[in-house]
This record gives sequence, structure tokens and C-alpha cells, in this order.
Amino acid sequence: MQSKWSEPDAARFVENYAPQWGDDLALRTYSARLLGDDPALVLHGGGNTSVKNSFTNVLGETVDAIFVKASGFDMATIEPVGHPALDLSRLRKLRALGQLTDRSMVNEIRARLFDSASATPSIETLVHAFIPPKFIDHTHADAILALTNQRDGKRNIEDALEEKVIVLDYVPPGFDLAKAAAAAYEARPECSGMVWMKHGIVTWGETARESYEAMIRLVSQAENYIALHAHRPLAVPVRTDLTTAEERWTQAAPVLRGLLARPSGEQDRPYHRVILQPLINRDVLDFVDSARGKELALSPPLTSDHLIRTKPLPLWIDAPDYTNLSRLREQLATAISAYATEYDAYVKRHSSRLDKEVDRFDPTPRVILLPGLGAVAAGKDVEVAIIARDITAHTLHVKAQVAAMEGVYEGLQEHALFEMEYRPMQQAKIAKSAASALAGEVALVTGAAGAIGSAIAEALLVRGCHVAVTDLPGERLDQLTRDLKAVYGRRVTGVEMDVTDVTSVKSAFDEVTRVWGGVDLVIVNAGAAMVCSLDEMTLEGFQRLERINIDGSLLVLAECSRHFKRQGTGGDIVMISTKNVFAPGARFGAYSATKAAAHQLARIASLEMAELDVRVNMVAPDAVFSHGARRSGLWAEVGPDRMKARGLSQDELEEYYRKRNLLKVKVTADHVARAVLFFATRQTPTTGATLPVDGGLPDATPR
Repeated sequence: MQSKWSEPDAARFVENYAPQWGDDLALRTYSARLLGDDPALVLHGGGNTSVKNSFTNVLGETVDAIFVKASGFDMATIEPVGHPALDLSRLRKLRALGQLTDRSMVNEIRARLFDSASATPSIETLVHAFIPPKFIDHTHADAILALTNQRDGKRNIEDALEEKVIVLDYVPPGFDLAKAAAAAYEARPECSGMVWMKHGIVTWGETARESYEAMIRLVSQAENYIALHAHRPLAVPVRTDLTTAEERWTQAAPVLRGLLARPSGEQDRPYHRVILQPLINRDVLDFVDSARGKELALSPPLTSDHLIRTKPLPLWIDAPDYTNLSRLREQLATAISAYATEYDAYVKRHSSRLDKEVDRFDPTPRVILLPGLGAVAAGKDVEVAIIARDITAHTLHVKAQVAAMEGVYEGLQEHALFEMEYRPMQQAKIAKSAASALAGEVALVTGAAGAIGSAIAEALLVRGCHVAVTDLPGERLDQLTRDLKAVYGRRVTGVEMDVTDVTSVKSAFDEVTRVWGGVDLVIVNAGAAMVCSLDEMTLEGFQRLERINIDGSLLVLAECSRHFKRQGTGGDIVMISTKNVFAPGARFGAYSATKAAAHQLARIASLEMAELDVRVNMVAPDAVFSHGARRSGLWAEVGPDRMKARGLSQDELEEYYRKRNLLKVKVTADHVARAVLFFATRQTPTTGATLPVDGGLPDATPR
């Protein structure tokens, strides 16, 4: 591990932040980001940092202050506001107390904030207050945990670190740890850092650089020690090929995702679904395929900070049968049920310790380990699943290092794990927000790069859905993907798909499955149009529309059925039909006929898939010309003919369509998207229905 401190970079932070926040907090922000950027030190909001300075209060008085990282904030992206300021003198007086409950501690910490609107500071705030140095850094460095989480952990630290450090036995984070750490520091103030057994490491200094580089130096010494003593890597009898593992993931993911979906007790939305993130690489495969993989995996996490993300233990699947999907389903179902039973028993064993204000976690696993495939993390959305996945990657790496050192891995005792997992201050880091209507759901939209498709994708994303936008390869799809990702991040993926090609359709579903574990909602939107009278129409022209509008719809519907059967938790299909199904237009015969055929396929799908709890409905809009800057591809093709036939300009043509409906309204892509949402959110127990979005066209009323 090398120091990444750069004086020019540090100067830029001072230039950017010091005018408002002062030099010290500017440099505190810089060094915190350096720590947060290294996953071998902290992961996803872990660790904490502080700086002591002064603060001028509303009375104009200058008082001693401490700026401590707020709980749950990610150091990799932290801004100065992420280190709220507190009254240091008042905090230090708390040390005189014999004990302090978490609730009282949080109350005291929040009462000492200079700005009541600030985020709640870290659970380790009192550690930072009680220890004197100006800058303090705390991380959960992998190398340190690899040494402490062993039977001879203290000896490892003493042998590995070349400088004098304090080694503190495990003390639960909070008030007790703060008092113990302060007493240990006062007994040995000459030390350059403090190691907390089975927890992490603390360093300090009078400057941000001094504290940061002490962290890098000590962790580097631990890494060097491991490298010298890790002589016996895990023995792997049979190594799984990476390609084989990835193919197995594609097949197994929907099955696993369906089994991890929790019953909601609601008729219309019967499941709380999860998003899956696979962890398939050479190191992880060797771990799960090794002779000691199960033994090492089924041991406590590296640090209690990880508990709220991973639970105390992962789920291990013995000898999964990837050659027989039905048998694999049975194995997974049995194992998940057994895990839930054991988790309930674990909670019951420690129920007397359970805070009344804390909600119980559901009993399903967050991490699943499968020999021959790798590891899988589950979460309520992709961000939560990624956090569990990344923690799992580091956990397996550290445990493999312990094994290579011929050490005996030791984590925290079960009661200590429970106390941290169900500690209100920890659960506050993942405080529940109001659930979005489609949270945990995955949608696939065909023909997404056009006006209607892009509007539907945005509407789904706004409501918490994960959305795969699919279309023919090209700049239109690429630009849409970039635009949506800029706002919605990892809940968007762009997938190339030609609906007329059976291989392309299957590959697109497989790609979305690899990314998030499965699909719950499919919007069949891809289509094409042609303006031509019947006597002028060529067979080739008609067949082109057949391939897109009929064959494409059939291929997508068929793949939906296969996928939903494998996943086993129902689903929804919404076909974007057209008013032309019920009220065809002259010179629009190819479009009207082929869309009518697609519409009929959707009605048949509603009959065939009902037993799977798959609802299939249709939305029938009138002309939609654009969605923002995205023009309708269909109207780009047929619009010129319609304008010529009526002697109208583009604006006049749109006005013509507005005036011809009963309500005299312009039909927009957003209107179509809202109709899709009605079905996607299952507002009524409806399948096989058609919802017109046309402002009222009597001839087009479904009958």
C-alpha cells in the first residue's frame, strides 16, 4: 500500500473548500477521500475520520470544536458538510460518566451539534473526542483484520507492525470503547496508532497528512507480514472454468431470485423481490471450490460494521446440481428455508437483547455461496446488493489469507454479533425510506430509444424500477442509456436487441438476468409502420412489418413465458398496441393488420400465462410524435405522407390529431407511460384488457 498524498491535490482542496470551511476541514476532506478511495481500507460508508478545531458560535464566542464524519457517509465522496461540528468541551465531560446508553449517547451527541440540521455523527464520535490528537483516522483495513481475526491475533499484530501500537481487546463500539481507547492512549501516548481486535485500526497526527500516512504505513507493514507468512493457499481439487461459472449463473439466477422473493401477503403484489449481484472471479471460485471453503465461509464477518449488510453468516449450498434445473431449485429452496429457520432461532436466542424500537430483519440470506459458480449478494435494490457483494469479496479474500497463513479464523461471539446487528445506531445507517411503487422490480423495454419507449423507461425509473432499455444497436440506444444512467445510475442498463432474431431476444433476456438476476415486467413496444395502399403494397414490404410487429412480438412473448416459469414469482407484460387495431386507417393496412395480429397474440398470452400469475395487458395510444428531444421513429417514417395527404405542416399535423379526439387533447408519450404504470403497479386485478390513450376516439373504442 502506497501513500497517495499529493501536495498539488491537497492545495486544490484548500483552494476549493477553505474559503467557506477553513484549511483544516478542507484537508480533512481530502485525506478522508484518499482513505475512502481504497477498498482495502474501508467499504461503502465504513470507517470514520475527524479533526479538532475551533468554532465561532452565535454569541461570537470561539469554542473548541470537533468535526466528525457523519454516520453512513461514504468517505470516498465526502464533502465538508459530511463532518458536522460539535462542542468538543461538552463532549469530553461525558467521559466522567460510568455508563451511557446508546439512546442517551446519541441524544448527547446531537445536543452538542452546532447546527441541529446536521446529520448524526458516527457511533465512534466519543472516541474521536476523548483521544487528544488533532486528526484521527479509523478504518477496517483488510490486512489488519486478517491478523486480528485469528486465534493468535495479538501476537500477529505485535510481530507484524514495526512501530509501537496499542492493541485493544474487542469492546463494542460506542461509549465503552471510547473510554477504553482514551485510557489506553493515555497509558501509551508515544504510540503511532491503535489496533482494535476484530474491528479495525486507528491512527492520528497533528496534520491530515501525518495521520493519513501513519495509516498507510501501518497497514503496509501488516500486508508485508501476510505476504511473508501466507505460504499455503487454499487447495482446490477441481477448478471451475470462469465461462462455465458464468453460464451457470445465467441459468440459475432467475431460480434463485424467485426463491429469495418474500411473500408480501398482498393479492395483487404477492412478493417483495430482490436484486442479485454475482461475484464470479478466479479467487472467489477457488475459495468456494476449495476443501476448506465451507468451513471458512460459515464463520463470522470480519468486523461488526458489515453485519447490517451481510447478516452474521452466508448461506452455503452443498453440491449444487447445475445439470438439472428442477433438482437445483429443490436444493436452493430447501437451503433457503433451513437458513430462515436457523435465523429465526438465532433471533429468538437473543430476543431479550432486542431493542423494542428496532425492526427485525427478514430471515432470508443476503449472501449465497455456490461451489462451481461463485457468490451471490441480494439486496432491495442494486446499490444495496453491490455493497453486500463488495463486502463479501473482501471477506473471502481475508479468510483465504488467514488460511494461507495456516491460522485459525476467529470472529466475534454470537451474542456480540446480535448486539451489533440489532443495534439502533447501526440500523439507522440503513433507515427505511418510503418504498417506491416498483422497488426491487426489473423491467425490460423493447424499442426503448423512441419517444414512447424512452418515456416509459423514465416513468418506471422514477418509481424505483430497474430498467433495461433495449433497441437495435446504434447511437439512439447509446445516447438514451447515457442520459438515463446520468440520472438513475446503476438502475439502468442498455442492451442491444433485434426483436426479429430469436437468438438476439434470448441473449437480451440473459444479459439482463446476468446484471440483476431476472426480469419481472416486459414492455413490448418495438414496432414499425409503413404508408402504402393495398394495391401498391409489395409482399416484401408487408413481410418486413410482419417480422417486426408480429414475429418480434411472438418471440418476446415466448421468451417472457419461459423466463417467468423459471423465476416462479409471476410477472407483468404490457404491449404497446395502437388505436389502429380497432379503427384502421387507409394506406395504413400493413401496420393496422400486423399490429392487430400482435394484439391478438397478447390476448392469447393473457390466457396462457394467467396460471403463472403473469398479467398481460395492452395500451392503445393514438399518434405520439415525440418525447422531449426524442422523435417518434414511427412518425418519422409515416409523418411526411400524412402531412402531404392533408396538406399540413408538422405542427399542423399534430394539431389535426389533437382536434380529432373528443377531449381535444394532445396525446403524449407521458400519457402512454402512465397507462403502462397503471398495469405495471397492478392497481386492479386485470389481465387481457386494452386501455385506450387517445383522447376519446369512438371508432377506436375496444368492443
